[in-house]
Amino acid sequence: MIDNKAKYASIIKEEALRLGFMSCGISKADFLEEDAPRLERWLKNQMHGSMTYMENNFDKRLDPRLLVEGAKSVVSLTLNYFPEKLQVEDSFKISKYAYGQDYHFVIKEKLKELLSFIHDNIGEVGGRIFVDSAPVLDKAWAAKSGLGWVGKNNNLISRKAGSFFFIAELIIDLDLEVDTATTDHCGTCTKCIDACPTGAIESPHIVNGSKCISYFTIELKDSISNEMVGKFDDWMFGCDVCQDVCPWNRFSKPHQEPLLIPNNELINYTKQDWLDLTEETFSEIFRKSAIKRTKYSGLLRNMKFLTE
Repeated sequence: MIDNKAKYASIIKEEALRLGFMSCGISKADFLEEDAPRLERWLKNQMHGSMTYMENNFDKRLDPRLLVEGAKSVVSLTLNYFPEKLQVEDSFKISKYAYGQDYHFVIKEKLKELLSFIHDNIGEVGGRIFVDSAPVLDKAWAAKSGLGWVGKNNNLISRKAGSFFFIAELIIDLDLEVDTATTDHCGTCTKCIDACPTGAIESPHIVNGSKCISYFTIELKDSISNEMVGKFDDWMFGCDVCQDVCPWNRFSKPHQEPLLIPNNELINYTKQDWLDLTEETFSEIFRKSAIKRTKYSGLLRNMKFLTE
């Protein structure tokens, strides 16, 4: 008798790679028992700052069966975003994940194709697509399915590819063969903790979101605290410091996704070019970019804070 769980898992992974995903792993849709107390402590200690939405749907974050009726498998996928070219040196810095088009749309289209492939080749499978836009602990699921381990900076790290990649999920009501988690390979290294400009990585695996440069430059809608003056190292949108110093990222290779290739303005803009940016040009350059999330006014606020 053919084991359909293994057969279906194999063809889903094969199609995921064909669609351009870097890796694909599968775990059983179950309650995330180990993550529950960690999430509870993180919220209780107010490490989410003004991101009050993190307090919502606590149970759904930990149990995919509350998000998808009859869920049996969580298919985790990664998509490389490490760029071939970096910004010019005399510039306000932007996190590498935002160089190209908004990843939400890029990945969503690929996941729609994957779900359609499952319907065409396996049958009527119920499920939902998740791209960083619903209460799903994506790093926990990716780690459970063997795609890497959660490092001391709370990023998912792969021995083969580092950590410059997106994570997304398909939660489906199809029983599939599951993968096993990998082991932690951070060892005694504390480079990410030592390098964090604002001390947001308070200890291994404890990242205070309310101290993170990404939080200040993207999530925070109010003015940035004066306590942070001089600590941002020219980061205008997001921050990659804890990833840039990670030894495993020496294995990062440039992605091959055309939609994530940055436009020349973003790569070549100097600080003065950014300071001269008009709202009209902002709307034109970042029309399909994740950077539009901070809005023109937010970008101006961030630049003003960096030049004070």
